[in-house]
Parts: sequence; structure tokens; C-alpha cells
Amino acid sequence: METGNNLSESEVILDIQDLCKDFGNLKVLKNITEQIHKGEKVVIIGPSGSGKSTFLRCLNCMEDPTSGAIYFDGVDLTDMRVNINTHRRHIGMVFQSFNLFNNKTVLKNITLAPELVANEVLRRQKWHNRLLPLTNLFRKTKQTKIPITTTKKQIRQDVEANARRLLSRIGLEEKADAYPSTLSGGQKQRIAIIRALAMNPKVILFDEPTSALDPEMVGEVLDLIRQVAETGMTMVIVTHEMGFAKEIATRVLFMDGGTVLEQGTPDELFSNPRSDRLKEFLSKVLV
Repeated sequence: METGNNLSESEVILDIQDLCKDFGNLKVLKNITEQIHKGEKVVIIGPSGSGKSTFLRCLNCMEDPTSGAIYFDGVDLTDMRVNINTHRRHIGMVFQSFNLFNNKTVLKNITLAPELVANEVLRRQKWHNRLLPLTNLFRKTKQTKIPITTTKKQIRQDVEANARRLLSRIGLEEKADAYPSTLSGGQKQRIAIIRALAMNPKVILFDEPTSALDPEMVGEVLDLIRQVAETGMTMVIVTHEMGFAKEIATRVLFMDGGTVLEQGTPDELFSNPRSDRLKEFLSKVLV
């Protein structure tokens, strides 16, 4: 499928094919086929109940599709033989309700996942080296040991240094040892965003990141998302902020009734909507 940027087939990061999601007799997603290309900022708009959030949750494997396929970097995440967690590490997710761990400090919220991942990689490397003399007995081409260049202590120091660097970037370095309950909604959401960035993802999904915020806090979160967009990060954003959608999107999808009813560049979609349903929706949300 072509995008407004005429991005090439080789740059596809997410390839969604005939995606369906049912909850009992309720069909929430109906045969969605889309491609997300590297560097795109895809904004999804539509009325409540149109399937936008469910679509994102399927992309991040938080919901199992009823049918269809989701290829991430060429791997079908719906294949039961695939280790989803290995690939989901590279798909960041920012929720409307922050989803921070209230019993852990800000620093620990940011470092928890990258530290676990790095320690798992280290464990596998050590296990490979330990078994190597035995496994090489059965190989024609002998493998060599993996050089171990770090320790658990070094991993913790590195991920904490990166977390403090990210906190400094958003001006919240003094909150490293604070708990989420002491923070404003805007602070929580900004920390949730840099928590996603700490995993060095290839794509970040934003599920209505400002909907739970007081109006005066929306601006600071949108400013941070703009900064992330400027780095070239691939982003898929569900939002009701139409002005923000016009500004940041390279492509806008309008969802209604579990399908992508219309899509195009922000100028095409907002200035020249083709379907009556989109015209009706925009007449209610654009003031």
C-alpha cells in the first residue's frame, strides 16, 4: 500500500494482513490490512468504539487476533511458534493511564525492563559458553565462545545512567527517587514515554497519551512526543487531538466500525475528506 511519502517496500516495519478481532459475537476489527514504514508517524483518529485501541493492542501482542497476520520485521507475531517477548521488546507502548508501577521509584520504573532484557542476554551467552565443549562434539563446524564483555553490576550501572540521561532530557532528573503517586499526570506520562524509549524500540505505539490528563498538562506531553518524532522514530498514535494530528502525522487513518474507512496525508484527510462518515466526524471534532 502506498503512503503519502511513497516509502519503499523494503522499509516496512509492520505489515498487517487481514487482521480481525472478535470479543464473543462483537466484531471489533474487520479485515484490516495496513503497512507501517520506517520513520512514519501514523496517526489514527475516529469515534470511540471504532477499534483504535484494540488495533494498537494487537500490534503489541497484548491482544491475540482472532485471525490475520502481523509481521514485525518480517516475523509473524501471530505464529504460536514465535517467541513474542523477543520481538515485543522492540515495540514500545505508551498507555493513556500511564501504567507505572506505583510501588517502584521513577528510576526503577525506567530501568526494570532494559535491565531484565540485558541480564537475560548475558545469561544466554554464559549458558552457550558453558555448553559449547559438549555441543561442539556434534558439529562439523565448531563454534567459538561468545566474548562476555559485561557483568550484572555493569548492566545495572549502564541502564541507570541511561535512565538518568533520559530524565535529564525532560527536566525531571530530580524525580529519580520519587514514587509515581507524588507526580502530576503530565510528569507520569512523560516518564512513561521515556520508559518506552529506554528499551531502544524500533516503533512506539501511543494509545491516547493525553486523554487522562488535565488540559494544562497536555501541552508538555505533546511537546515530548514532538521531540521523539524529530529523532526519526517510527510512531503509531491514537489521539483525539486533531491539531496535533495535523501537525505531526505523515499519514492519518480514520477508523470507524472496526475498519480503516479512509486514509491519507493530514492535508488530504482534513481538508478534503471523501466519505460522508469522515465529514460528519470532522464536523463534530474540529472547532
